[in-house]
Amino acid sequence: MFFKEKGKKSETEDMNRGERKMKAAVILNPNAGNKKLVNEIDFICDRLNTAFETVTLYKTEQPGDGADLVRKLEGKADVIIGAGGDGTIYELINALAPLQQRPVFAILPGGTCNDFSRAIGMNQNPLKAVEQIIEKQTEAVDVGKHGEDYFLNFWGIGLVADVSENILEENKEKFGKLSYYMSVGRTLNQAEPFQLKMTSEKASYEGEAVMVLIGNGPFLGGTRAMLGNSSFQDGLLDVFVIKEMGIEPVMAWLQTSPDEEQLNPESNLMHFRAKEVHIETTPEKTVDCDGEKETTTPSTITVLHNHINMIVGNR
Repeated sequence: MFFKEKGKKSETEDMNRGERKMKAAVILNPNAGNKKLVNEIDFICDRLNTAFETVTLYKTEQPGDGADLVRKLEGKADVIIGAGGDGTIYELINALAPLQQRPVFAILPGGTCNDFSRAIGMNQNPLKAVEQIIEKQTEAVDVGKHGEDYFLNFWGIGLVADVSENILEENKEKFGKLSYYMSVGRTLNQAEPFQLKMTSEKASYEGEAVMVLIGNGPFLGGTRAMLGNSSFQDGLLDVFVIKEMGIEPVMAWLQTSPDEEQLNPESNLMHFRAKEVHIETTPEKTVDCDGEKETTTPSTITVLHNHINMIVGNR
């Protein structure tokens, strides 16, 4: 990884604006989203330099570089800006969330779906998103946690993980977020039920299921269709359980009202909100967390309320 530092604003300009001087660090994944951010990053940094005392650009070279940078920047950067796709944001949030002194976090979307950036109202054109970052409008957001890992958007097992696994890389590059729905079509008829034991302070279930999806943010695959209006500021996780695959449970899921909870254990669909959920499965299932598959069940999923301050756009 390497970095370069942009110029410094004058002290007079900061005083005239009545702002405390703030140092920003941009962590760029140059390979995200068919490398579309690379050609624009110098202009983006120049624009950021009008709003921050210093802007330092870091380019990652391999997985793990971004997390290492976040840890090294603790106490040295007021704002960390993640420039990349959902995988980049997942890596950075997993390094940011455990810190005692957490900087403000911002997202420059540069991937395929950019789900959480959509949730916080960031323009999907990075040249417009940087103008939103310059405004420095911040809000506290919830962060999900399972084991020692963190997530902003979702935790899932079963069908949702299978769909992610079956996305063809060439389709992702060619069709963007449409590749997610192409994978859904290939995967639906292959959904394998598993034994689920789920407990929470709100509801419990023991029996067969084909999917458990736990949302903190409202977007999945670039759309709201699957997570409704899951709130990342209410201190609760939205839990969806589909017990068998078919038109009826899928349609019930997609038509679920944001405020409607379905707690009937006899129904093919369960939906409720909880602060903590414990999941056990037979067989062991791969966990898909914001598109990354690094752990398996059993899992205890919790929410950290208002854990990180983020720069938001128009919501």
